Amino acid sequence: MSKALEAQAIEALATRIDELESQLAFQDELIESLNTTVAKQDREILELKHQFSRLSERLKEIGDAAPGAAPQDETPPHY
Repeated sequence: MSKALEAQAIEALATRIDELESQLAFQDELIESLNTTVAKQDREILELKHQFSRLSERLKEIGDAAPGAAPQDETPPHY
C-alpha cells in the first residue's frame, strides 16, 4: 500500500472516529435528559397515587358520614 493510500485510510478512520465520538456525546446527553425526565415522572406518579389514596379515603369518610345516605351497593326498589 502506498503512503498516499495509507494517509487517506488513516484520515478516513480519523474522520469516522470523530463522527462516532460526536454521536456518542449526543447520545450521552440524550440519555441523561431522558433519565431526568423518567425520574421526575416517577416522583409525580408516586405523588398522584398518594393524592388519589387520600381523596379516596376522604370520599369514603364523606359517604359514611352523610346522614340518610343510601349505600351504593343497595338494590334500587322496584315498582
